[in-house]
Amino acid sequence: MRPGFEGGQMPLQRRLPKRGFTNLFKKEYNVINVDDLNRFEADTLLDPAAFQEAGLIKKMKDGIKLLGNGELARPVIVRIHKASKAATEKVEAAGGRVEII
Repeated sequence: MRPGFEGGQMPLQRRLPKRGFTNLFKKEYNVINVDDLNRFEADTLLDPAAFQEAGLIKKMKDGIKLLGNGELARPVIVRIHKASKAATEKVEAAGGRVEII
């Protein structure tokens, strides 16, 4: 007999209620850190197409979110869907700007 066999009655794992919640409307964002922006030239306009071309994004999800991990060495213009407060401050401190699309 295999483990968990209960002699033909409904097994315990099927009798117990399932728990938890799955949000069907949850948005998944592609994450890019401030440190990843150093590979681009100064004063470059960075949009989702530029990120895909550079290989930072494999498959586009519901949008792109910029996070503040790392430091930025040159000014760039970033057009993305969301940005953290720390990431926005670091880009503006380097002389660039963040535009929410």
